[in-house]
Amino acid sequence: MGVINIKTLLVAINAKYIHTSLAVRSIYTYCKENNTNINIKEFTINNDEDTIINEIYEEKPDFLGFSCYIWNINIILDIISTIKKLLPNIKIFVGGPEVSYDYKYIFEKGVDIVCIGEGEQTVNELVDKFNTIKYIDESFESIEGIAFKINNNLIITNDRKLLELDKIPFVYKEGLYGTENKILYYEASRGCPYNCQYCLSSLEKGLRFLTEERVKQDLDFFLKNNVKQVKFVDRTFNCNKKFALLIWNYLIDNDNGITNFHFEISADLIDQDMINTLKKARLGLFQFEIGVQSTNNHTLDEIKRKTNLEKLFDKVNEIKKLKNIHQHLDLIAGLPFEDYEIFKKSFNDVFKIYPEQFQLGFLKLLKGSGLRINAKKYGIVYKDKAPYEVLYTNLINYDKMTMLKNIEEMVETYYNSGKAINTIKYGIKFFKSPFDFFENLSIYWINNKYNNISHSKMKLYEIIYTFLSSIDGMNSSILNEIVKFDILLNDNIKSLPVWINTEYNNEFKEKERRFYNNEENIKKYLPHLQKYDAKQISRMCYFEKFNIDIENIINSNFEQIDKKETYILFDYYTKNDLIYKVKYYYLERGNFDETF
Repeated sequence: MGVINIKTLLVAINAKYIHTSLAVRSIYTYCKENNTNINIKEFTINNDEDTIINEIYEEKPDFLGFSCYIWNINIILDIISTIKKLLPNIKIFVGGPEVSYDYKYIFEKGVDIVCIGEGEQTVNELVDKFNTIKYIDESFESIEGIAFKINNNLIITNDRKLLELDKIPFVYKEGLYGTENKILYYEASRGCPYNCQYCLSSLEKGLRFLTEERVKQDLDFFLKNNVKQVKFVDRTFNCNKKFALLIWNYLIDNDNGITNFHFEISADLIDQDMINTLKKARLGLFQFEIGVQSTNNHTLDEIKRKTNLEKLFDKVNEIKKLKNIHQHLDLIAGLPFEDYEIFKKSFNDVFKIYPEQFQLGFLKLLKGSGLRINAKKYGIVYKDKAPYEVLYTNLINYDKMTMLKNIEEMVETYYNSGKAINTIKYGIKFFKSPFDFFENLSIYWINNKYNNISHSKMKLYEIIYTFLSSIDGMNSSILNEIVKFDILLNDNIKSLPVWINTEYNNEFKEKERRFYNNEENIKKYLPHLQKYDAKQISRMCYFEKFNIDIENIINSNFEQIDKKETYILFDYYTKNDLIYKVKYYYLERGNFDETF
């Protein structure tokens, strides 16, 4: 290894502040392990461009690298052109999926070297080479997995041989500095056994796993440091049953009661052994992301996504019955052979499960992907600029695609936010399907010009309340109670909006006060709050009278509406880790004569 003298800086520009870059950390730790003078800086796409440029300039690196994705390539190219003017002698390299499959144009933007594919060893060898020579020449041809130019001639070297994963150091070995209150990403395997044509993982060769000893050591770090959330980036985490069970059992046996682990899984690969393991998990220990993408078999066949839909939905429902795992299901709009009505069916097939999160995404034609190569064949028209999102297809025109965008906004605003789960479930009963509900809500939203405006929480409730109130056959008094329940389920407010009927008057406040001052009541319903006095408890809780049996309505899937006077105690001190809602308790009036 040559003498270490050049200064290398790796830059990540993340989509959000809460994200961390696994790629630059992995390269950094691998190079550090080999005594390289290297550092990293992380920003977000929301940072001011001049601020990013200034911070890079102050570092005065000799060798500057960027990790490139569809969400950051545009700002990166702008930054590179400016940095080249400020530091004309700097050498710049880029890597990542956005430049690994289409890189000829990138040299016109000021880039000197493109890293193709896996980057840890490649960057380390590049730094070593620059430590012996300060310019790019033919000797760089010995470095696998790169592209560069000499005298305007493009040189592409041999493919990089893949590393054994255990040879890549744990990315957080130096500690968690700079990751406070952020999501940590982790990979226990690389590669994917599937060949989905919208995904770049289909182009990766091989499937590699960390050894059992190494993965346990890494997981211990997260558990001992009480990390809030760890997201596994493994493309299909449970494709190797033995490996998945090893990790799940280890996390269950060593659970710290705090950390949440997120996995992307194929639900149709779940078997009884996995169910038996998962049922032992603490509520909130695991969450699953499950890519359904479409329920049209013709579409799934064409995009080469092998999915047993019947088994997938069966296992999703089985996991849901465990009531301890948060499930996030995905669909993609714009896929081949899926028109508006077929997509509507896919939407309804997924939504009827009521997953904790329902992600309605739009096809992005990634460079190198099969669908991008065959876009004309399927009549897919997409934006030229990253993230290359679909505009329309030969089966879904732009107007209909825009409608799906509006529906997505309503799903995000009211369902995925958790603001109006019960209101939605009740409202759907008055429409032919969940899709029709959201379609009509989105039309109402646009017609009333609510789009492109920031609304308060109470305004959002008022909008959906007003929308549903105008539906034929709607019982406004029942709607009032259900919307009121959703409001109180989400927010610790002390005053309901004027358009909601409530029993919370001075007389009711007095009854509530007597309840909090009764030690037996606190011991029975709120034992975890016994150390607080009545006034403190009143700030952490809320009582409300309902004229219908909310519990029975929810349990009957809103089929059975019983008018019955009930009281609900909302405990804002305690959250349900599965649905992120407050805990609540039903109180029969007859059992509390002295209080009520």
